[in-house]
Amino acid sequence: MVQRYCIEAFDRTLRDIMHANFPFGGKSIVMGGDFRQILPVIPKGSRADIVNACVTSSYLWDYCTIFTLTKNMRLSSVSSIEEQKDLQNFSKWLLDVGDGNLGMPHDGIAEIEIPDDLLITNYDDPVSAIVSATYPDLLQNLSSFDYFNDRAILAPTIEVVNQVNDYMCSLLPGEHVEYLSCDSVCKSFNDNDCFEDLYTIDFLNTINSSGMPLHKLSLKVGTPVMLLRNIDQASGLCNGTRLRVTKLGKTVIEAVTLNGSKPNQKVLIHRMDMNPSESHLPFRMTRRQFPITLSFAMTINKSQGQSLRYVGLYLPKLVFSHGQLYVALSRVRSMGGLKILVHNDVSSASNFTTNVVFREVFQNVDPSMQI
Repeated sequence: MVQRYCIEAFDRTLRDIMHANFPFGGKSIVMGGDFRQILPVIPKGSRADIVNACVTSSYLWDYCTIFTLTKNMRLSSVSSIEEQKDLQNFSKWLLDVGDGNLGMPHDGIAEIEIPDDLLITNYDDPVSAIVSATYPDLLQNLSSFDYFNDRAILAPTIEVVNQVNDYMCSLLPGEHVEYLSCDSVCKSFNDNDCFEDLYTIDFLNTINSSGMPLHKLSLKVGTPVMLLRNIDQASGLCNGTRLRVTKLGKTVIEAVTLNGSKPNQKVLIHRMDMNPSESHLPFRMTRRQFPITLSFAMTINKSQGQSLRYVGLYLPKLVFSHGQLYVALSRVRSMGGLKILVHNDVSSASNFTTNVVFREVFQNVDPSMQI
């Protein structure tokens, strides 16, 4: 979700261009969004900082007219009355999760119960169980584009995602091909000779940052991957596009797109220089690597905008920000395509999990929703 500071900067720009002291220079602007989903990410920000960064906290919100969608398009995709009833109940449950109506009363964090029909409870290895539920008959469907395009495992943190991806990659036939990155401190931070001694190459290789590929990419032919950068927007090769690897060369990777505006398109991926988006590091580093990551599993945040037929939600750790659980649950098109595994600290299955909803965000959207 776009921060209100970006919207306000756009407002000031249009006022200057149009020479008019009206909101957005007198132009009509259409904004779309869902406040049930993940709010603007504020590194190390408090709850108040996150809510304050929403567009509902902007002075521009008073000039906005709110239009809401009222028709559930999913219900029109099923024919039988029984299927419509099940889908309607599932849709209502999703909205209750997104609005924070479950587990009341609460102050932003509530423990909610997951319906038994969605749970995976009998297993010895949780990773193997969520993989089997989400990717049945994996080896028999390696050549199917729809198979990988229609499903994914979601998890709250990148550490859990990497664990699942490594496990699934080990199940595929063939030899691994490893690609190592070239990491360095940006020249603007490297004026002092001591930087090379303070931030060694070995240390830079250990840094894992959101939106950055790993130092060591281990790939096999047939693995699904996701782009982490916009390569060619006109061709549909944007951040979040999923592909399937077809050839692994020394300096280039050949893949076929699975989703996006141009599916089944053959593309060549080269290494490129990338900088981490996070600013908590005391220096700015550059990583030269292929801008991809394995996409058997992905973080909940990264899944925003995806629409899938089968989703496995793996929760060895609790969700930690507003809307994460709602985003994960709403990626699937029907209740039958969703499986959830909640694995708590005592190594046993659980039918309860945490839902985080800052209900004060909705007050300027729907005044009837009082805290």
